[in-house]
Amino acid sequence: MFRLVSSLLPERAVQSLSAAYFRANAWYNVGSDKFHSTQTTIQHSTMKIQVLPALSDNYMYLLMDEKSKEAAIVDPVEPKTVLEAVKAAGVSLTTVLTTHHHWDHAGGNKELVSTYDKPLKVVGGDERVEGLTQLVGHGDTLNIGSLKVECLFTPCHTKGHICYNVTSDDPEHNPAVFTGDTLFIGGCGKFFEGDGTQMYRALVEVLGALPDHTFVYCGHEYAIQNLKFGLHVEPNNTAIQEKIAWVKKRREENLPSVPSSIGEEKQINPFMRVGEASVQEHVKTSDPVETMTAVRAEKDNWRPPK
Repeated sequence: MFRLVSSLLPERAVQSLSAAYFRANAWYNVGSDKFHSTQTTIQHSTMKIQVLPALSDNYMYLLMDEKSKEAAIVDPVEPKTVLEAVKAAGVSLTTVLTTHHHWDHAGGNKELVSTYDKPLKVVGGDERVEGLTQLVGHGDTLNIGSLKVECLFTPCHTKGHICYNVTSDDPEHNPAVFTGDTLFIGGCGKFFEGDGTQMYRALVEVLGALPDHTFVYCGHEYAIQNLKFGLHVEPNNTAIQEKIAWVKKRREENLPSVPSSIGEEKQINPFMRVGEASVQEHVKTSDPVETMTAVRAEKDNWRPPK
């Protein structure tokens, strides 16, 4: 339905309809001025990442360099929450990192820029990103204090999707990648503007080439439903079974399931396991790209058993 609407209406109309839908959905599922998860801060050796829940299942991320106190925000759809977090953390926000143009990720950019008391750079890989000031492509880099942010071009969910890989010269640094709607815990984004070949490259050849200990911060709290589908694909995968139990406990405590890691996703995510015989046997093909396409098509119409 979203793909059909997007193809028939101008971009401004699509964004307005998206905004109305996401706001209504958040009000219905979460309530006014409430969060679907508890805000948490994760300490890395040279940076802090504050997980900021938004809408009914989105995540925004405040990325803070410990040395300079410079910060970036990933997908700030709810500017009020972002500004409160920035003030409380005592950091200087300089950059907006936008993974893609969909309203629930880029829809707060202009308001944040107009509200914050210092100039902000708005980075993205698509001209449709709201408030864009710097268009980036694969391999482009920028700095947040001492942190290096590498842009990874991962088109498929949208044709301009960018993931942001954060590294440091500090040997103790724990790398982190912000994957938007390309890679989720146990899943991947719908192929709205791409195909299986593109998602295979994005997940296996680009993100899959990152070190296994890279932390994965994704754009939505979709873990339980994704993992249940993964177990449907691989019923004997004990790593998925254990991850489901862990996530259920986290969600019972209203805690986010993020982050996971690249290494963990290779064990629990069927879309990163399309080269594995167990996943290929499920869709009756031995070609990884065909497997990617078939598994996504099944996921689009799959509902967990009651």
